[in-house]
Amino acid sequence: MGMIRLKSVVIYKEKENFTLKADFYHTKQANAPVVVYIHGGGLLWGTREEIQMDMVQIYTENGFSVFSIDYRLAPETKLPDIIEDIKDALTWIETEGPKQFSIDPQKIAVVGSSAGAFLALCTGMFHHNKPRAIVSFYGYGDITGKWATASSKFYSQKAIVPKETAKRLASNQIITEGSVEERFLLYLYARQSGEWIQEITGINPLIHKEQLDKFCPVQNITKDYPPTLLLHGTKDVDVPYEQSVFMRAALVKQGVTAKLITIPNGEHVFDKDLQNPVVQNALKQVVEFLKKHLAEGE
Repeated sequence: MGMIRLKSVVIYKEKENFTLKADFYHTKQANAPVVVYIHGGGLLWGTREEIQMDMVQIYTENGFSVFSIDYRLAPETKLPDIIEDIKDALTWIETEGPKQFSIDPQKIAVVGSSAGAFLALCTGMFHHNKPRAIVSFYGYGDITGKWATASSKFYSQKAIVPKETAKRLASNQIITEGSVEERFLLYLYARQSGEWIQEITGINPLIHKEQLDKFCPVQNITKDYPPTLLLHGTKDVDVPYEQSVFMRAALVKQGVTAKLITIPNGEHVFDKDLQNPVVQNALKQVVEFLKKHLAEGE
């Protein structure tokens, strides 16, 4: 492995009761295109520092700067405000970013994992600040489907988390970073009980499904949705592989450039296995996709 590139920490959004930070990883290239990375964690946990250093290296060695962001977490903060944070991060990188770093604010891609990939796919629905390209690692475009709103068969096989335990794990303050150790039981409870979508949106999907439609990228694709690359393993028990199949189909139907890389027998977070030739090949395709839509322009 080569040297990890220099990192700068910036505050991209500050209000009186919370501060949102991002880690900026420099690349050697001047006026570089930027990969904005959004971490996963079911929208309930995670931090900007969860980006794999190997992935940072792959991006920076290929001439991309990386901007890995925090965002407010549910259930303390609901989805509309979380999406607002993502918008504000993109605005910051476009307006303030070039003042501090040698980047090209016209060349931004958004990459996300899992719930972060869902947020990345949401950026394609933005009216302003649409990225030039989106990469979704095992993400989802639909939060109204049974997979999300019903009790999860997979998670229900695990020890059942009592409601009181889950409630104790939620805070009465805004949370912007949450460790998996502290917060995973919150997610486990939410997926076992079928309350996950209500926890993150404040909307009961069984009663007000139509209020959730606007948060579903799969239902809101327009002709100017950015080119999108989806990666998903067929053995994913957390987010069904079909979520990426449906998303690709919906994109293609609107004439949007879309590609799905299927990882046979791949599980959730398959990209941790960087020794796997299938994963290596997939990541090579991610870089090619980003270069095509960012570095070389269109």
